[in-house]
Amino acid sequence: MESSEEIYTPIKQERLSEKIANQIKSLIIEGKIRPGECLPPERKLMQQFGVSRPSLREAIKTLTGMGLFEVTSGNRLKIRHLAAKQVVEPFSHLLGKDIQTLCDLIEVRKGIETWNAYYAAQRAIEDTDIQRLEKSISLMEKLNNKDTDSLNSEDADFHMAIAKATHNKIQMHMMFSIYGILRKHICMNFEKISFRVVLEQHSQIVEEIKNRRSDGAHEAMFIHLNYVEEKILESINEQYESEV
Repeated sequence: MESSEEIYTPIKQERLSEKIANQIKSLIIEGKIRPGECLPPERKLMQQFGVSRPSLREAIKTLTGMGLFEVTSGNRLKIRHLAAKQVVEPFSHLLGKDIQTLCDLIEVRKGIETWNAYYAAQRAIEDTDIQRLEKSISLMEKLNNKDTDSLNSEDADFHMAIAKATHNKIQMHMMFSIYGILRKHICMNFEKISFRVVLEQHSQIVEEIKNRRSDGAHEAMFIHLNYVEEKILESINEQYESEV
């Protein structure tokens, strides 16, 4: 039998900066701070955490060293995608030159997002996830179909909300990364996409999720993404033919 001296281990005293870093990491992993978003300014963070500047800066230095942040031109800290930079950046460069690579990425997106909808129908929480999706539909209904920047932003928020409703952290961050690459191409070819059709399709997806119909949500998302893919490729082909 082990003696009492052998079964106990010393308690590690966690530094304040480690507590700050761990809290920020948890918020990123849980999707409460999303890729592409900036942390509040330093002074505001100090107030929110109730800590000194040295402790906060030490925590930020640790997290930056882990590759979780990138510094913007305005010297703000922006959350990076958790997918490896070595994977994401080459695809970003290839998409501008290779239509087949774009098709491949859209195909991957369809695989991920149809299953996002499927699992969201099983796991979405009524008073948070469902409300977030309904709010997205409501906001899109109020927009002008010529306000492409706002429509693209709301469209992105809608798809991210479904990813979040899966409560699968890995799936959510993969979706952030893929949509981040595709978003430019969706914006460039948005004039081919009917705002009313997208709104109807989004509404149908939410209806299936609300009613916990997993297969229906999967199918509704598949129909929606097929439509978007068709319109993007139609626009790209027209641009290509005009240049030839």
